[in-house]
Amino acid sequence: MKNFNNTLQTLVLGGNGKTGRRVVNRLRQLQVPVRIGSRSATPAFDWTDMDTWVPVVEGMDAVYITFQPDLAVPGAREAIRAFTQLAVQSGVQKLVLLSGRGEEEAQLCESIVMESGISWTIVRCSWFCQNFSESFLLEPILTGQVVLPVGDTGEPFVDAEDIADVVVAALTEQEHSQKIYELTGPRLISFQQAVHEIAQATGREISFSTVNAEQFAEELRKAQAPEDDIAFINYLFTEVLDGRNEQLADGVQQALGRVPKDFSQYVYETAASGIWNA
Repeated sequence: MKNFNNTLQTLVLGGNGKTGRRVVNRLRQLQVPVRIGSRSATPAFDWTDMDTWVPVVEGMDAVYITFQPDLAVPGAREAIRAFTQLAVQSGVQKLVLLSGRGEEEAQLCESIVMESGISWTIVRCSWFCQNFSESFLLEPILTGQVVLPVGDTGEPFVDAEDIADVVVAALTEQEHSQKIYELTGPRLISFQQAVHEIAQATGREISFSTVNAEQFAEELRKAQAPEDDIAFINYLFTEVLDGRNEQLADGVQQALGRVPKDFSQYVYETAASGIWNA
């Protein structure tokens, strides 16, 4: 590694999440002192309770910022602005922000971090492969029936392992400062193709069908999903997946000097874990 620094006291917000826990594990392997920012940690961190922020940020040199559920939701920009100001005032030297592709609201949050006056890196990602195994798409996969409000739009799914590798590099290597890395996988595939690959790898029958946004929202309501979650998921499928992100980016290659993991490799490894066994 170039200019590697494992002495920075590092805070990982969402340290139990899809990318956060992978980042924490890697930093610990590199013997970087890590603090997890989550409601279950000590001290606890809660995005909705600003009183919890100060004890968590105190003494930290670098922060990996993940905002739940997404930077596009109402109130995210205000929270990112307030947290960034606190981090700078507290002596934090480096901020690494997890962001999303094709989300205007997320890019407004990126600008706040970029204008902080300290070292920053933006990690702007396509859809995670792990949404099929560690998020809301796992249950439909297990039941054998995936129904989504999306057609043939191609998505370059990116693996959370690649995201974590880029984030760790940004946190520990100086040459990633003041850079935006747009991360995707190496090819475009539709959600139907993704589900088909999972079905083939598991030897199971898993159907895929398309509904409109209104029908999808109604099904989520029947499952008693919160209205905020319904609005956010519909936003992702109807706007972010409208074709605006139907192209590849080379952020993994730029940051790490290697190609990103293909969706098929993710499927092979995940199927071997048994998590998709009905």
